[in-house]
Amino acid sequence: MTDVLFPYEQLRSFALTIFTKIGCPADDAALATDVLLSADLRGIDSHGLARLSGYVRLWEAKRINTNPDVRVIYETPSTAVVDGDAGLGLVVAPKAMKVAIEKAKQAGTGWVSVKNSNHFGIAGYHSMMALQHDMIGMAMTNASPLVAPTFSTERLLGTNPISVAIPAQQQPPFVADLATTTAANGKLEILQRKNKLAPTGWIQDKSGNTSTNPHELKDGGALIPLGSDYEHGSHKGYALGSIVDIFSAVLSGANYGPWVPPFVAFLQPPADPVGQGIGHFFGAMRIDAFRPANEFKLHMDTWIGRFRSAKTVEGKDRVLIPGDPEREMEKVRLAAGIPLNSKVVEDLTDLGRKLDVNF
Repeated sequence: MTDVLFPYEQLRSFALTIFTKIGCPADDAALATDVLLSADLRGIDSHGLARLSGYVRLWEAKRINTNPDVRVIYETPSTAVVDGDAGLGLVVAPKAMKVAIEKAKQAGTGWVSVKNSNHFGIAGYHSMMALQHDMIGMAMTNASPLVAPTFSTERLLGTNPISVAIPAQQQPPFVADLATTTAANGKLEILQRKNKLAPTGWIQDKSGNTSTNPHELKDGGALIPLGSDYEHGSHKGYALGSIVDIFSAVLSGANYGPWVPPFVAFLQPPADPVGQGIGHFFGAMRIDAFRPANEFKLHMDTWIGRFRSAKTVEGKDRVLIPGDPEREMEKVRLAAGIPLNSKVVEDLTDLGRKLDVNF
């Protein structure tokens, strides 16, 4: 399967029209489009336009409200709980992060837990919103239960990503954005489209044995926590994924663990929910609540510079800082175009026909 290059503006126009067609108000459609395309620009192809038809199918199944009343339902000076009203997570999440940032402006830090939302795209988009305010941003979300805890064959957790964005002065920001599994489910979807095997340590079969079949989840298998197996630290990935689940959902009133609704529309949510929708958690910390912002950012420059100058292993020319590959990819794709797998192109073309939008 070959990839086809498309200009960013062409893809943005298509996604914007699709979100508008399914009932998103203009501002929400633009926001959802920006969040979605940021994944493609940054090289996180599993969370970009390849997901667009999935959101539409959830809307068709009446599981997504495209005109939600996103509101704060509980708050203190530095915390809040946001009800997403079953909206697109692509819209609910940045609105909730704005609440965290406003809290931080007043109280020094802001912490927001969200319920009744849906898949929110890449975590990094939301954490990076804090950077322009001289703040450290944090974002995390729980997700469909596809992950088996260490020593288990049951799927009880999602890939549950964590992102932290930290500003610097002259250096680009430090932006960590990672799943708490060895690989995100979207990476398996990419392998499926390309007819490739999965690396050892990504997935296990229904009996708990290591597998390289990217279709294993359809046969009762599971994704594996970060670390791949106990001897290599999977219990640590399991713990991190659990923390995300608790902060995002147990704290907010969303569904957690095996009760999180599936992303795919052809599977029904559990009949015995323990909360509402899926959950997110956001944090914003004003740097000058700890020390002068310029002083901190200068020291971040020193920190980043020292790590960049670290001696490398043979065959590698430099040490990367979290956020480097995505930032460099964004420059390349804005200039050269965004590559889409031919199966994704086919899917988007079909979606366009269904909604009378030319791809």
